[in-house]
Amino acid sequence: MKLSETEIEKALTELPQWKYTEGFLKTEIVCEDFKAAFALMTRISFEAEALNHHPNWENVYNRIAIALQTHDAGGITSADIELAKRINALRGSI
Repeated sequence: MKLSETEIEKALTELPQWKYTEGFLKTEIVCEDFKAAFALMTRISFEAEALNHHPNWENVYNRIAIALQTHDAGGITSADIELAKRINALRGSI
């Protein structure tokens, strides 16, 4: 179920590295180098697969840009919030 703007803003208080823009939850992660970025993307992919919820993302050298949205719902859902939390947990490991 699609979250309201109020619910999204409340969730973002626990996700300070994320912003809500253009209908997506977005973040950028800067890693030490390409190898570290690719390793982190691999770890994120396992979490995404476990949730059956996959990010839109782009990798350029040591940077990963991630955008989350539940396309079927036409906006942000609890699945996006959960994946963002899991990504943040992995972010702490780099």
